Amino acid sequence: MSRATVGFVFNDTPGQTIPESTRQRVFSEARRLGYKPHTAARALASGRSHIVLILLPDWPVDHSMRAHLDEASLVLDRAGYSMVTMTPHPGGQAVPLWESLSPEVVIALAPLSDAQHSAIVATGAHTLVPGRDALELGRELHFEEGPSLQVEHLVNSGRLQIAFVGTTDPRLQDLVSQRSGLADKTHLAITGRPLVASVAVNESTVGSTLAELVNNGVDGIVAYNDDVGALVLGAAIRASLPVPGTLAIVGHDDTPLARLVVPALSSVRVDTAGLGRFLAELALSRVTASDYPQAGPEATAVLVRRETS
Repeated sequence: MSRATVGFVFNDTPGQTIPESTRQRVFSEARRLGYKPHTAARALASGRSHIVLILLPDWPVDHSMRAHLDEASLVLDRAGYSMVTMTPHPGGQAVPLWESLSPEVVIALAPLSDAQHSAIVATGAHTLVPGRDALELGRELHFEEGPSLQVEHLVNSGRLQIAFVGTTDPRLQDLVSQRSGLADKTHLAITGRPLVASVAVNESTVGSTLAELVNNGVDGIVAYNDDVGALVLGAAIRASLPVPGTLAIVGHDDTPLARLVVPALSSVRVDTAGLGRFLAELALSRVTASDYPQAGPEATAVLVRRETS
């Protein structure tokens, strides 16, 4: 058998009429020799690695992030692409995966430095990087407006003294500051006054912090996420504070935890799985003949009212 015939069989080359008996001979001989196609060699010969690299921020991989990555991985796998993730760390010594894997597309879920972006572009990869790549999304993305919805909901529910409660996890401080700032800006626009306070808590400090807030008249809590919301709710229950009578609480991300705690936690729903699907389709549109995706319901945050508000 010719080398070309073997290549046609293993690559399942369209337009080639290889008899089934010949195909089976190729596979049988490959099994006897223990041969397997060499992925790296294929990529070198074709110039295509069929790899999409997603650069993650240095955050805990929580329920929302897992849903996002699971859906993106599924979409890419169906299209014949592998998804690989990497978390760049300041001062890290490992060889960046955009150099060792030669990905076709690099998606960054957090801003990159100029040096990192230049290094990625130099590999020839397509990039989807916030703040650097202009994307024709088909509609505006409003999934980051959750803190505004939290504040609006509490104000419309008659809460007069609202505080933002974040987490002390140092990996999340940039995102906590972003959400806190948007909540404060929204409250100022609606009421003419800033939030009463913006604090950070953990399991050991939430009780004393909540007691101080309530003593200062706080009757509404904008929580950074559902984990923080549940932490505040637990402290309120231990302190015999009626929820939502004395204190209303609204979480963020609408994770299963929000539905499982008692009373059930009001939250902001963001279709993170849908966002993962959208970004994967966006990546595929850069390297295949697939259509440019249009952002759908996943582009919008939605307030889900439950028992805590």
